[in-house]
Amino acid sequence: MVNLAYPVIKSTSYSPLGLKQFTDDIKNTSTGELLLDYPTVYIIYKKNKHRMYDVYVGETNNIRQRTTQHLIEDPKVRPDWDDFRAADDTRMIVIGHDRFNKSLTLDIENKMMLYMSGVSTVQNLNNRRENDQNKYFTEEDRDNIFSKVWRRLRKIDENLFPVERIIQDSALFKASPFHKLTEAQFKAKDLIQDRITHVLLENEEDQLILVEGEAGSGKTVLLSTIFYQLHQYQMSNDHPQFSNLKLHLIVNHDEQLKVYRDILIKLGITKSSDKDVVSKATHFINTHRPDEKVDVVLVDEAHLLWTQGKQAYRGNNQLEDIMARARVTVAIFDPRQILKAEEYLEKTDIENLREKSKKQNNLIVLKNQLRMRADERTIDWIRAITDGRRQVLPIHRDSKHYDLRIFDDAAEMYRQIKIKNSNQKENGISRLVATFDWEYTQRKRSDGKYWMVTAGNLELPWNLQLKAERTVQRLAWPEQSQTIDEVGSTYTIQGFDLNYCGVIIGPSVTYKDGRVQFNPEKSKNTNAIHQRTLADGKKVYVSDELLANELNVLLTRGVNGLYIYAADDALREKLLKASQKTV
Repeated sequence: MVNLAYPVIKSTSYSPLGLKQFTDDIKNTSTGELLLDYPTVYIIYKKNKHRMYDVYVGETNNIRQRTTQHLIEDPKVRPDWDDFRAADDTRMIVIGHDRFNKSLTLDIENKMMLYMSGVSTVQNLNNRRENDQNKYFTEEDRDNIFSKVWRRLRKIDENLFPVERIIQDSALFKASPFHKLTEAQFKAKDLIQDRITHVLLENEEDQLILVEGEAGSGKTVLLSTIFYQLHQYQMSNDHPQFSNLKLHLIVNHDEQLKVYRDILIKLGITKSSDKDVVSKATHFINTHRPDEKVDVVLVDEAHLLWTQGKQAYRGNNQLEDIMARARVTVAIFDPRQILKAEEYLEKTDIENLREKSKKQNNLIVLKNQLRMRADERTIDWIRAITDGRRQVLPIHRDSKHYDLRIFDDAAEMYRQIKIKNSNQKENGISRLVATFDWEYTQRKRSDGKYWMVTAGNLELPWNLQLKAERTVQRLAWPEQSQTIDEVGSTYTIQGFDLNYCGVIIGPSVTYKDGRVQFNPEKSKNTNAIHQRTLADGKKVYVSDELLANELNVLLTRGVNGLYIYAADDALREKLLKASQKTV
Protein backbone atom coordinates (compact mmCIF):
# COMPACT_ATOMS: atom_id res chain seq x y z
CA MET A 1 0.00 0.00 0.00
CA VAL A 2 1.30 3.47 -0.90
CA ASN A 3 2.26 5.63 2.10
CA LEU A 4 0.14 8.67 1.29
CA ALA A 5 1.30 12.18 2.10
CA TYR A 6 -0.89 14.54 4.08
CA PRO A 7 -2.95 17.03 2.07
CA VAL A 8 -1.94 20.66 1.78
CA ILE A 9 -4.75 22.93 2.99
CA LYS A 10 -4.84 26.73 3.06
CA SER A 11 -7.62 29.00 4.33
CA THR A 12 -8.09 32.60 3.23
CA SER A 13 -10.62 35.40 3.10
CA TYR A 14 -12.92 35.13 0.08
CA SER A 15 -12.30 38.49 -1.60
CA PRO A 16 -10.02 39.97 -4.28
CA LEU A 17 -7.59 41.00 -1.53
CA GLY A 18 -7.79 37.56 0.09
CA LEU A 19 -7.05 35.87 -3.24
CA LYS A 20 -4.01 38.14 -3.80
CA GLN A 21 -2.64 37.48 -0.31
CA PHE A 22 -3.21 33.74 -0.76
CA THR A 23 -1.26 33.61 -4.05
CA ASP A 24 1.51 35.97 -2.84
CA ASP A 25 2.09 33.88 0.29
CA ILE A 26 2.57 30.57 -1.50
CA LYS A 27 3.98 31.39 -4.95
CA ASN A 28 7.51 30.14 -5.63
CA THR A 29 7.08 27.41 -2.99
CA SER A 30 6.32 23.69 -3.24
CA THR A 31 2.94 24.42 -1.64
CA GLY A 32 2.27 27.08 -4.25
CA GLU A 33 3.06 24.70 -7.08
CA LEU A 34 0.63 22.12 -5.67
CA LEU A 35 -2.22 24.59 -5.10
CA LEU A 36 -1.71 26.98 -8.01
CA ASP A 37 -0.55 24.70 -10.83
CA TYR A 38 -2.30 21.40 -10.14
CA PRO A 39 -5.96 20.31 -9.66
CA THR A 40 -7.47 21.33 -6.33
CA VAL A 41 -10.71 21.02 -4.39
CA TYR A 42 -12.03 24.16 -2.70
CA ILE A 43 -14.76 25.11 -0.23
CA ILE A 44 -16.34 28.56 0.05
CA TYR A 45 -18.54 29.15 3.09
CA LYS A 46 -20.16 31.72 5.33
CA LYS A 47 -22.65 31.89 8.15
CA ASN A 48 -26.11 33.18 7.28
CA LYS A 49 -28.67 35.10 9.33
CA HIS A 50 -29.86 31.85 10.94
CA ARG A 51 -26.31 31.15 12.20
CA MET A 52 -26.17 28.21 9.81
CA TYR A 53 -23.69 27.71 6.99
CA ASP A 54 -24.06 28.40 3.28
CA VAL A 55 -21.48 26.27 1.46
CA TYR A 56 -20.12 25.85 -2.05
CA VAL A 57 -17.86 22.92 -2.95
CA GLY A 58 -15.88 22.93 -6.20
CA GLU A 59 -12.82 21.60 -8.00
CA THR A 60 -10.62 23.26 -10.58
CA ASN A 61 -7.37 23.03 -12.53
CA ASN A 62 -6.70 26.74 -11.92
CA ILE A 63 -7.73 28.08 -8.53
CA ARG A 64 -6.76 31.71 -9.33
CA GLN A 65 -8.81 31.85 -12.52
CA ARG A 66 -11.76 29.99 -11.01
CA THR A 67 -11.90 32.19 -7.91
CA THR A 68 -11.72 35.34 -10.04
CA GLN A 69 -14.69 34.05 -12.05
CA HIS A 70 -16.65 33.41 -8.83
CA LEU A 71 -15.85 36.90 -7.53
CA ILE A 72 -16.52 38.91 -10.69
CA GLU A 73 -18.71 37.02 -13.18
CA ASP A 74 -20.89 34.63 -11.15
CA PRO A 75 -22.57 37.31 -8.96
CA LYS A 76 -24.01 38.83 -12.15
CA VAL A 77 -26.14 35.75 -12.81
CA ARG A 78 -26.56 33.97 -9.45
CA PRO A 79 -27.78 35.58 -6.20
CA ASP A 80 -25.98 33.02 -4.03
CA TRP A 81 -22.62 34.16 -5.43
CA ASP A 82 -23.58 37.78 -4.80
CA ASP A 83 -24.31 36.83 -1.17
CA PHE A 84 -20.92 35.12 -0.83
CA ARG A 85 -19.11 38.17 -2.24
CA ALA A 86 -21.04 40.67 -0.11
CA ALA A 87 -20.55 38.93 3.24
CA ASP A 88 -17.55 40.05 5.32
CA ASP A 89 -17.02 36.64 6.90
CA THR A 90 -16.93 34.48 3.74
CA ARG A 91 -13.91 32.15 3.77
CA MET A 92 -12.29 29.94 1.15
CA ILE A 93 -10.36 26.72 1.82
CA VAL A 94 -8.12 25.31 -0.92
CA ILE A 95 -7.09 21.64 -0.78
CA GLY A 96 -4.23 20.03 -2.70
CA HIS A 97 -2.51 16.65 -2.71
CA ASP A 98 0.35 15.17 -4.71
CA ARG A 99 -1.96 12.34 -5.87
CA PHE A 100 -4.65 14.67 -7.22
CA ASN A 101 -5.64 14.33 -10.87
CA LYS A 102 -8.86 15.47 -12.55
CA SER A 103 -10.78 12.26 -11.80
CA LEU A 104 -9.69 12.15 -8.16
CA THR A 105 -10.53 15.80 -7.49
CA LEU A 106 -13.97 15.27 -9.04
CA ASP A 107 -14.47 12.26 -6.77
CA ILE A 108 -13.21 14.13 -3.68
CA GLU A 109 -15.55 17.01 -4.58
CA ASN A 110 -18.44 14.55 -4.85
CA LYS A 111 -17.64 12.95 -1.49
CA MET A 112 -17.32 16.41 0.08
CA MET A 113 -20.83 17.16 -1.24
CA LEU A 114 -22.01 13.87 0.27
CA TYR A 115 -20.63 14.81 3.68
CA MET A 116 -21.92 18.37 3.52
CA SER A 117 -25.42 17.08 2.74
CA GLY A 118 -25.27 15.24 6.08
CA VAL A 119 -23.88 18.10 8.22
CA SER A 120 -26.71 19.47 10.36
CA THR A 121 -25.23 23.00 10.50
CA VAL A 122 -25.22 23.37 6.68
CA GLN A 123 -28.43 25.01 5.50
CA ASN A 124 -27.64 25.66 1.84
CA LEU A 125 -25.33 23.62 -0.39
CA ASN A 126 -24.76 25.62 -3.54
CA ASN A 127 -22.76 23.42 -5.91
CA ARG A 128 -25.34 21.01 -7.23
CA ARG A 129 -23.26 18.99 -9.70
CA GLU A 130 -22.98 15.21 -9.45
CA ASN A 131 -19.49 14.02 -10.37
CA ASP A 132 -19.35 10.37 -9.33
CA GLN A 133 -16.40 8.87 -11.23
CA ASN A 134 -15.99 5.35 -12.52
CA LYS A 135 -12.59 3.58 -12.59
CA TYR A 136 -9.39 5.66 -12.66
CA PHE A 137 -5.71 5.33 -11.71
CA THR A 138 -5.69 6.74 -8.15
CA GLU A 139 -9.20 5.59 -7.24
CA GLU A 140 -7.98 3.36 -4.39
CA ASP A 141 -6.50 6.44 -2.63
CA ARG A 142 -9.76 8.39 -2.48
CA ASP A 143 -11.14 7.37 0.92
CA ASN A 144 -7.76 7.53 2.68
CA ILE A 145 -6.99 10.98 1.28
CA PHE A 146 -10.49 12.22 2.07
CA SER A 147 -10.26 11.17 5.73
CA LYS A 148 -6.91 12.97 6.05
CA VAL A 149 -8.45 16.06 4.46
CA TRP A 150 -11.47 15.93 6.77
CA ARG A 151 -9.35 15.61 9.93
CA ARG A 152 -7.39 18.72 8.95
CA LEU A 153 -10.56 20.62 8.10
CA ARG A 154 -11.85 19.93 11.62
CA LYS A 155 -8.96 22.03 12.95
CA ILE A 156 -10.25 24.97 10.91
CA ASP A 157 -13.93 24.74 11.94
CA GLU A 158 -15.25 21.74 13.87
CA ASN A 159 -18.84 22.99 13.64
CA LEU A 160 -18.75 22.88 9.85
CA PHE A 161 -16.63 19.74 9.78
CA PRO A 162 -17.87 17.45 12.60
CA VAL A 163 -16.63 13.93 13.32
CA GLU A 164 -17.12 11.64 10.29
CA ARG A 165 -19.09 9.04 12.25
CA ILE A 166 -21.70 11.61 13.29
CA ILE A 167 -22.25 12.63 9.65
CA GLN A 168 -22.44 9.02 8.50
CA ASP A 169 -25.31 8.40 10.94
CA SER A 170 -27.36 11.27 9.52
CA ALA A 171 -30.51 10.22 7.64
CA LEU A 172 -29.77 12.95 5.09
CA PHE A 173 -26.30 11.47 4.51
CA LYS A 174 -27.73 7.98 4.03
CA ALA A 175 -30.29 9.18 1.46
CA SER A 176 -27.98 11.69 -0.22
CA PRO A 177 -27.64 11.63 -4.04
CA PHE A 178 -23.84 11.94 -3.77
CA HIS A 179 -23.01 8.37 -2.75
CA LYS A 180 -20.62 6.42 -4.94
CA LEU A 181 -22.87 3.83 -6.57
CA THR A 182 -22.11 0.15 -6.81
CA GLU A 183 -21.74 -1.36 -10.26
CA ALA A 184 -25.30 -2.75 -10.05
CA GLN A 185 -26.71 0.63 -8.98
CA PHE A 186 -24.73 2.40 -11.70
CA LYS A 187 -26.12 0.08 -14.39
CA ALA A 188 -29.65 0.51 -13.03
CA LYS A 189 -29.27 4.31 -13.01
CA ASP A 190 -28.07 4.36 -16.61
CA LEU A 191 -30.88 2.06 -17.74
CA ILE A 192 -33.53 4.18 -16.01
CA GLN A 193 -32.17 7.45 -17.38
CA ASP A 194 -31.92 5.98 -20.89
CA ARG A 195 -35.53 4.78 -20.74
CA ILE A 196 -36.76 8.17 -19.49
CA THR A 197 -34.82 9.97 -22.23
CA HIS A 198 -36.27 7.63 -24.87
CA VAL A 199 -39.83 8.18 -23.62
CA LEU A 200 -39.43 11.96 -23.68
CA LEU A 201 -37.89 12.01 -27.15
CA GLU A 202 -40.39 9.56 -28.67
CA ASN A 203 -43.36 11.08 -26.82
CA GLU A 204 -44.31 7.72 -25.29
CA GLU A 205 -46.21 7.08 -22.05
CA ASP A 206 -47.57 4.33 -19.77
CA GLN A 207 -44.07 3.16 -18.85
CA LEU A 208 -43.47 1.34 -15.55
CA ILE A 209 -39.88 0.86 -14.41
CA LEU A 210 -39.99 -1.56 -11.49
CA VAL A 211 -36.90 -1.72 -9.25
CA GLU A 212 -37.05 -4.68 -6.88
CA GLY A 213 -34.70 -5.41 -4.02
CA GLU A 214 -34.77 -6.57 -0.42
CA ALA A 215 -34.27 -4.28 2.56
CA GLY A 216 -30.78 -2.77 2.45
CA SER A 217 -30.12 -3.35 -1.26
CA GLY A 218 -29.51 0.33 -2.05
CA LYS A 219 -32.87 1.26 -3.56
CA THR A 220 -33.29 4.65 -1.84
CA VAL A 221 -29.81 5.91 -2.77
CA LEU A 222 -30.48 4.87 -6.37
CA LEU A 223 -33.78 6.77 -6.45
CA SER A 224 -32.31 9.85 -4.78
CA THR A 225 -29.47 9.90 -7.33
CA ILE A 226 -31.85 9.58 -10.28
CA PHE A 227 -34.08 12.40 -8.98
CA TYR A 228 -31.09 14.67 -8.48
CA GLN A 229 -29.61 13.96 -11.91
CA LEU A 230 -32.94 14.50 -13.68
CA HIS A 231 -33.21 17.84 -11.91
CA GLN A 232 -29.68 18.69 -13.06
CA TYR A 233 -30.73 17.91 -16.62
CA GLN A 234 -33.67 20.31 -16.15
CA MET A 235 -31.25 23.11 -15.31
CA SER A 236 -28.71 22.32 -18.06
CA ASN A 237 -28.63 23.72 -21.58
CA ASP A 238 -27.05 20.43 -22.70
CA HIS A 239 -30.31 18.48 -22.28
CA PRO A 240 -33.09 20.47 -24.01
CA GLN A 241 -35.53 17.54 -23.86
CA PHE A 242 -35.53 17.92 -20.04
CA SER A 243 -35.94 21.70 -19.89
CA ASN A 244 -39.66 21.59 -19.04
CA LEU A 245 -39.58 18.27 -17.22
CA LYS A 246 -42.45 17.74 -14.78
CA LEU A 247 -40.79 15.62 -12.10
CA HIS A 248 -42.26 14.34 -8.83
CA LEU A 249 -41.13 12.09 -5.98
CA ILE A 250 -43.63 10.18 -3.84
CA VAL A 251 -43.14 8.31 -0.57
CA ASN A 252 -45.91 7.11 1.76
CA HIS A 253 -43.77 7.26 4.90
CA ASP A 254 -43.73 10.29 7.22
CA GLU A 255 -40.08 9.99 8.33
CA GLN A 256 -38.75 9.39 4.80
CA LEU A 257 -40.89 12.23 3.43
CA LYS A 258 -39.23 14.56 5.92
CA VAL A 259 -35.75 13.39 4.86
CA TYR A 260 -36.37 13.85 1.13
CA ARG A 261 -37.83 17.32 1.62
CA ASP A 262 -34.89 18.38 3.80
CA ILE A 263 -32.34 17.18 1.22
CA LEU A 264 -34.03 19.06 -1.62
CA ILE A 265 -34.30 22.24 0.46
CA LYS A 266 -30.60 22.02 1.40
CA LEU A 267 -29.63 21.58 -2.26
CA GLY A 268 -31.80 24.53 -3.28
CA ILE A 269 -34.05 22.38 -5.48
CA THR A 270 -37.25 23.22 -3.60
CA LYS A 271 -38.39 25.71 -0.96
CA SER A 272 -39.80 24.72 2.42
CA SER A 273 -43.23 25.94 1.29
CA ASP A 274 -43.24 23.59 -1.73
CA LYS A 275 -45.22 20.47 -0.78
CA ASP A 276 -45.90 19.29 -4.34
CA VAL A 277 -42.56 18.10 -5.78
CA VAL A 278 -42.11 15.62 -2.92
CA SER A 279 -45.35 14.36 -1.43
CA LYS A 280 -47.42 11.42 -0.34
CA ALA A 281 -49.41 9.50 -2.93
CA THR A 282 -52.86 10.83 -2.02
CA HIS A 283 -51.73 14.45 -2.42
CA PHE A 284 -50.26 13.74 -5.85
CA ILE A 285 -53.31 11.80 -7.05
CA ASN A 286 -55.78 14.42 -5.81
CA THR A 287 -53.85 17.35 -7.36
CA HIS A 288 -53.10 15.86 -10.80
CA ARG A 289 -55.37 14.63 -13.59
CA PRO A 290 -54.90 11.67 -15.97
CA ASP A 291 -55.54 13.93 -18.97
CA GLU A 292 -52.68 16.26 -17.91
CA LYS A 293 -49.88 13.78 -17.27
CA VAL A 294 -46.61 14.75 -15.62
CA ASP A 295 -43.43 13.38 -17.21
CA VAL A 296 -41.78 11.34 -14.47
CA VAL A 297 -42.87 10.13 -11.03
CA LEU A 298 -40.34 8.39 -8.79
CA VAL A 299 -41.97 6.30 -6.05
CA ASP A 300 -39.87 5.21 -3.08
CA GLU A 301 -41.23 2.42 -0.88
CA ALA A 302 -43.93 1.61 -3.46
CA HIS A 303 -44.91 -1.36 -1.27
CA LEU A 304 -46.39 1.23 1.13
CA LEU A 305 -48.91 2.49 -1.43
CA TRP A 306 -52.56 1.77 -0.67
CA THR A 307 -54.48 -0.81 -2.65
CA GLN A 308 -57.89 0.21 -1.35
CA GLY A 309 -59.69 3.45 -0.55
CA LYS A 310 -58.80 5.18 2.71
CA GLN A 311 -59.27 8.67 4.19
CA ALA A 312 -58.99 11.27 1.39
CA TYR A 313 -58.05 8.62 -1.17
CA ARG A 314 -61.14 7.42 -3.07
CA GLY A 315 -59.49 5.03 -5.53
CA ASN A 316 -58.64 1.34 -5.38
CA ASN A 317 -54.91 1.25 -6.16
CA GLN A 318 -52.56 4.18 -5.66
CA LEU A 319 -49.81 2.84 -7.93
CA GLU A 320 -52.26 2.42 -10.81
CA ASP A 321 -53.60 5.93 -10.21
CA ILE A 322 -50.06 7.36 -10.18
CA MET A 323 -49.23 5.52 -13.42
CA ALA A 324 -52.37 6.98 -15.01
CA ARG A 325 -51.04 10.47 -14.25
CA ALA A 326 -47.41 9.99 -15.39
CA ARG A 327 -45.69 9.14 -18.65
CA VAL A 328 -42.98 7.24 -16.75
CA THR A 329 -43.33 5.76 -13.26
CA VAL A 330 -40.21 4.45 -11.49
CA ALA A 331 -41.34 2.32 -8.52
CA ILE A 332 -38.98 1.02 -5.82
CA PHE A 333 -40.63 -2.16 -4.58
CA ASP A 334 -40.09 -4.94 -2.05
CA PRO A 335 -43.11 -7.21 -1.47
CA ARG A 336 -41.54 -8.41 1.81
CA GLN A 337 -41.97 -4.92 3.26
CA ILE A 338 -45.76 -4.74 2.76
CA LEU A 339 -46.99 -4.20 6.32
CA LYS A 340 -50.67 -3.22 6.29
CA ALA A 341 -53.85 -4.80 4.96
CA GLU A 342 -54.57 -1.65 2.95
CA GLU A 343 -51.18 -2.10 1.19
CA TYR A 344 -51.71 -5.79 0.47
CA LEU A 345 -51.20 -7.06 -3.07
CA GLU A 346 -52.30 -10.50 -4.17
CA LYS A 347 -49.59 -12.62 -5.77
CA THR A 348 -51.26 -12.22 -9.18
CA ASP A 349 -51.12 -8.42 -8.77
CA ILE A 350 -47.40 -8.56 -8.00
CA GLU A 351 -46.76 -10.81 -11.00
CA ASN A 352 -48.77 -8.46 -13.22
CA LEU A 353 -46.51 -5.56 -12.17
CA ARG A 354 -43.43 -7.62 -12.95
CA GLU A 355 -44.81 -8.72 -16.31
CA LYS A 356 -45.77 -5.18 -17.33
CA SER A 357 -42.30 -3.83 -16.59
CA LYS A 358 -40.60 -6.92 -18.07
CA LYS A 359 -42.47 -6.56 -21.38
CA GLN A 360 -41.20 -2.98 -21.59
CA ASN A 361 -37.64 -4.13 -20.67
CA ASN A 362 -38.02 -2.11 -17.49
CA LEU A 363 -37.60 -4.71 -14.71
CA ILE A 364 -34.53 -4.17 -12.51
CA VAL A 365 -33.56 -6.41 -9.57
CA LEU A 366 -30.95 -5.30 -7.00
CA LYS A 367 -29.59 -8.40 -5.30
CA ASN A 368 -26.67 -7.27 -3.15
CA GLN A 369 -27.19 -6.55 0.55
CA LEU A 370 -25.52 -3.17 1.13
CA ARG A 371 -26.79 -2.34 4.63
CA MET A 372 -25.79 -5.28 6.79
CA ARG A 373 -22.06 -5.97 7.01
CA ALA A 374 -22.79 -9.66 7.43
CA ASP A 375 -21.89 -12.74 5.46
CA GLU A 376 -24.41 -14.70 3.40
CA ARG A 377 -25.06 -17.31 6.09
CA THR A 378 -26.10 -14.63 8.60
CA ILE A 379 -28.39 -13.02 6.02
CA ASP A 380 -29.92 -16.44 5.33
CA TRP A 381 -30.36 -17.06 9.09
CA ILE A 382 -32.57 -13.95 9.27
CA ARG A 383 -34.47 -14.83 6.10
CA ALA A 384 -35.20 -18.35 7.37
CA ILE A 385 -37.18 -16.93 10.31
CA THR A 386 -39.52 -14.79 8.21
CA ASP A 387 -39.69 -16.46 4.78
CA GLY A 388 -41.61 -19.65 3.95
CA ARG A 389 -39.23 -21.82 5.98
CA ARG A 390 -40.09 -20.22 9.36
CA GLN A 391 -37.04 -21.92 10.88
CA VAL A 392 -34.50 -20.97 13.55
CA LEU A 393 -31.21 -22.24 12.14
CA PRO A 394 -28.00 -22.66 14.17
CA ILE A 395 -26.06 -19.40 14.42
CA HIS A 396 -22.58 -19.52 12.90
CA ARG A 397 -19.53 -17.34 13.46
CA ASP A 398 -19.89 -14.55 10.94
CA SER A 399 -16.85 -14.28 8.68
CA LYS A 400 -17.32 -10.49 8.50
CA HIS A 401 -17.65 -10.23 12.32
CA TYR A 402 -21.31 -9.20 12.26
CA ASP A 403 -22.44 -9.09 15.89
CA LEU A 404 -25.54 -11.33 16.17
CA ARG A 405 -26.55 -11.99 19.79
CA ILE A 406 -29.52 -13.60 21.51
CA PHE A 407 -30.52 -12.37 24.99
CA ASP A 408 -32.54 -14.01 27.73
CA ASP A 409 -32.86 -10.66 29.54
CA ALA A 410 -34.42 -7.68 27.73
CA ALA A 411 -33.01 -5.19 30.25
CA GLU A 412 -29.49 -6.49 29.61
CA MET A 413 -30.01 -6.16 25.86
CA TYR A 414 -31.10 -2.55 26.38
CA ARG A 415 -28.01 -1.93 28.53
CA GLN A 416 -25.76 -3.26 25.75
CA ILE A 417 -27.53 -1.11 23.14
CA LYS A 418 -27.01 1.96 25.35
CA ILE A 419 -23.30 1.11 25.65
CA LYS A 420 -23.02 0.87 21.86
CA ASN A 421 -24.89 4.15 21.49
CA SER A 422 -22.85 5.98 24.14
CA ASN A 423 -19.80 6.23 21.88
CA GLN A 424 -21.42 7.41 18.66
CA LYS A 425 -18.09 8.63 17.26
CA GLU A 426 -17.04 4.98 16.97
CA ASN A 427 -20.24 2.94 16.98
CA GLY A 428 -22.88 5.28 15.60
CA ILE A 429 -26.58 5.30 16.47
CA SER A 430 -28.07 2.23 18.15
CA ARG A 431 -31.72 1.82 19.17
CA LEU A 432 -34.31 -0.64 20.44
CA VAL A 433 -37.26 -1.58 18.21
CA ALA A 434 -40.15 -4.01 18.68
CA THR A 435 -42.97 -5.79 16.93
CA PHE A 436 -46.27 -3.93 17.39
CA ASP A 437 -47.54 -6.13 20.24
CA TRP A 438 -48.24 -3.48 22.89
CA GLU A 439 -50.99 -0.85 22.88
CA TYR A 440 -50.18 2.45 21.20
CA THR A 441 -52.13 5.25 19.56
CA GLN A 442 -51.16 8.79 18.62
CA ARG A 443 -53.66 10.06 21.17
CA LYS A 444 -52.28 10.55 24.66
CA ARG A 445 -53.55 8.24 27.38
CA SER A 446 -56.32 9.62 29.58
CA ASP A 447 -54.21 9.01 32.70
CA GLY A 448 -51.33 11.08 31.29
CA LYS A 449 -48.92 8.14 31.22
CA TYR A 450 -46.96 6.88 28.22
CA TRP A 451 -47.88 3.96 26.01
CA MET A 452 -45.33 1.39 27.16
CA VAL A 453 -43.51 -1.68 25.87
CA THR A 454 -43.03 -4.31 28.57
CA ALA A 455 -40.67 -7.21 27.92
CA GLY A 456 -39.52 -9.30 30.86
CA ASN A 457 -38.07 -6.87 33.39
CA LEU A 458 -37.80 -4.02 30.87
CA GLU A 459 -40.38 -1.26 30.47
CA LEU A 460 -39.89 1.66 28.06
CA PRO A 461 -42.21 4.07 26.23
CA TRP A 462 -43.16 3.52 22.61
CA ASN A 463 -41.68 5.87 19.99
CA LEU A 464 -42.73 9.51 19.40
CA GLN A 465 -43.68 10.23 23.01
CA LEU A 466 -40.64 11.67 24.82
CA LYS A 467 -40.15 15.40 24.33
CA ALA A 468 -37.56 16.27 21.70
CA GLU A 469 -35.36 19.35 21.94
CA ARG A 470 -36.39 22.00 19.43
CA THR A 471 -33.06 21.74 17.59
CA VAL A 472 -33.64 18.07 16.68
CA GLN A 473 -37.39 18.02 16.01
CA ARG A 474 -36.88 18.06 12.23
CA LEU A 475 -34.56 15.05 12.35
CA ALA A 476 -35.72 11.50 11.70
CA TRP A 477 -36.72 9.49 14.79
CA PRO A 478 -33.44 7.50 15.13
CA GLU A 479 -31.35 10.69 15.06
CA GLN A 480 -33.14 12.38 17.96
CA SER A 481 -31.11 11.84 21.13
CA GLN A 482 -34.06 11.17 23.46
CA THR A 483 -35.14 8.16 21.39
CA ILE A 484 -32.48 5.98 23.03
CA ASP A 485 -35.04 5.81 25.87
CA GLU A 486 -37.91 4.79 23.56
CA VAL A 487 -38.74 1.68 21.55
CA GLY A 488 -39.08 2.13 17.80
CA SER A 489 -41.46 0.40 15.42
CA THR A 490 -41.75 -0.12 11.68
CA TYR A 491 -43.54 3.24 11.57
CA THR A 492 -40.37 5.07 12.64
CA ILE A 493 -37.57 2.79 11.43
CA GLN A 494 -38.67 1.46 8.02
CA GLY A 495 -36.34 2.83 5.34
CA PHE A 496 -33.60 3.70 7.86
CA ASP A 497 -30.72 1.79 9.36
CA LEU A 498 -29.01 1.57 12.74
CA ASN A 499 -25.47 0.55 13.55
CA TYR A 500 -26.67 -1.84 16.26
CA CYS A 501 -30.33 -2.77 16.44
CA GLY A 502 -31.93 -4.40 19.46
CA VAL A 503 -35.15 -6.17 18.46
CA ILE A 504 -37.81 -7.10 21.00
CA ILE A 505 -39.85 -9.87 19.38
CA GLY A 506 -43.22 -9.60 21.09
CA PRO A 507 -45.73 -12.30 22.06
CA SER A 508 -47.31 -12.42 18.59
CA VAL A 509 -44.28 -14.40 17.38
CA THR A 510 -44.04 -17.88 18.90
CA TYR A 511 -42.29 -21.20 18.33
CA LYS A 512 -44.45 -24.31 18.11
CA ASP A 513 -44.29 -27.67 16.32
CA GLY A 514 -40.79 -26.94 15.06
CA ARG A 515 -41.72 -23.67 13.31
CA VAL A 516 -41.85 -19.94 13.94
CA GLN A 517 -45.51 -18.92 14.03
CA PHE A 518 -47.30 -15.57 13.89
CA ASN A 519 -50.37 -15.11 16.07
CA PRO A 520 -52.58 -12.13 15.16
CA GLU A 521 -54.63 -12.43 18.34
CA LYS A 522 -51.53 -11.35 20.30
CA SER A 523 -50.67 -8.42 18.00
CA LYS A 524 -51.81 -4.83 18.52
CA ASN A 525 -51.07 -3.95 14.89
CA THR A 526 -54.65 -3.36 13.79
CA ASN A 527 -53.47 -2.37 10.30
CA ALA A 528 -52.09 -5.88 9.81
CA ILE A 529 -54.61 -8.11 11.54
CA HIS A 530 -57.98 -7.01 10.14
CA GLN A 531 -59.55 -8.66 7.11
CA ARG A 532 -58.78 -7.69 3.55
CA THR A 533 -61.22 -7.91 0.63
CA LEU A 534 -59.64 -9.67 -2.37
CA ALA A 535 -60.35 -9.05 -6.05
CA ASP A 536 -62.99 -11.81 -6.10
CA GLY A 537 -64.86 -10.17 -3.21
CA LYS A 538 -63.74 -12.72 -0.64
CA LYS A 539 -62.70 -11.37 2.77
CA VAL A 540 -59.58 -13.01 4.18
CA TYR A 541 -57.00 -12.50 6.91
CA VAL A 542 -53.50 -11.82 5.56
CA SER A 543 -51.89 -11.22 8.94
CA ASP A 544 -49.59 -14.25 8.77
CA GLU A 545 -47.75 -12.69 5.84
CA LEU A 546 -47.90 -9.10 7.12
CA LEU A 547 -46.63 -9.90 10.62
CA ALA A 548 -43.75 -11.88 9.09
CA ASN A 549 -42.94 -8.85 6.94
CA GLU A 550 -43.02 -6.61 10.02
CA LEU A 551 -40.43 -8.80 11.74
CA ASN A 552 -38.34 -8.95 8.55
CA VAL A 553 -38.14 -5.14 8.45
CA LEU A 554 -37.01 -4.97 12.08
CA LEU A 555 -34.41 -7.74 11.77
CA THR A 556 -32.74 -6.06 8.78
CA ARG A 557 -31.99 -2.62 10.30
CA GLY A 558 -28.61 -3.29 11.95
CA VAL A 559 -25.48 -2.43 9.95
CA ASN A 560 -22.92 -3.94 12.33
CA GLY A 561 -25.01 -5.88 14.81
CA LEU A 562 -28.40 -7.40 15.64
CA TYR A 563 -29.46 -8.16 19.23
CA ILE A 564 -32.64 -10.17 19.82
CA TYR A 565 -34.92 -10.81 22.79
CA ALA A 566 -38.09 -12.90 22.33
CA ALA A 567 -41.03 -12.55 24.73
CA ASP A 568 -42.35 -16.04 23.93
CA ASP A 569 -40.63 -18.60 26.19
CA ALA A 570 -40.40 -21.34 23.56
CA LEU A 571 -39.04 -19.01 20.88
CA ARG A 572 -36.54 -17.48 23.29
CA GLU A 573 -35.34 -20.94 24.31
CA LYS A 574 -34.99 -22.01 20.66
CA LEU A 575 -33.03 -18.85 19.80
CA LEU A 576 -30.73 -19.30 22.80
CA LYS A 577 -30.05 -22.91 21.82
CA ALA A 578 -29.29 -21.78 18.27
CA SER A 579 -26.76 -19.27 19.57
CA GLN A 580 -25.10 -21.87 21.82
CA LYS A 581 -24.51 -24.07 18.78
CA THR A 582 -22.37 -21.40 17.16
CA VAL A 583 -20.19 -23.03 14.50
